[in-house]
Amino acid sequence: MINWFKRIYRKFLNALHGFWIIIKEENSLWVHFFVSFVVIIFGIIFELSIVEWAIIITMIGLVIGFEIFNTAIEYLVDIVSFEYNVKAKKIKDVAATATLFITLIAVIVGLIIFIPAIQDSFADDSVQSMQMSYLLLIK
Repeated sequence: MINWFKRIYRKFLNALHGFWIIIKEENSLWVHFFVSFVVIIFGIIFELSIVEWAIIITMIGLVIGFEIFNTAIEYLVDIVSFEYNVKAKKIKDVAATATLFITLIAVIVGLIIFIPAIQDSFADDSVQSMQMSYLLLIK
């Protein structure tokens, strides 16, 4: 039983080490983190529902996960192909396309969630403004 825990612990440490490598070496991951932070702030401001949060967090996880997987593929191709190779370039390009595709899907999902939230926010403001104007006219 103790050996099982040691194996799990080592796997966890290996995953953390891999994450640390990507944090240090991948600038594009920082862009994804920044955009994710902005999306989370907007989610707080516009008071997203639990379902909307679940969708947003899932999309953030998918985009970051795809970026990490793309980086792993790039590292693997760099090990296998020491010099320029057209097929190696195609592999890297296809992996990058997968990340781009899921990122575009995440943007579309974000728009589907945030556009109505923004519209509702402005609609509430205009209703409150009209109510205030009406109250001022009554006095």
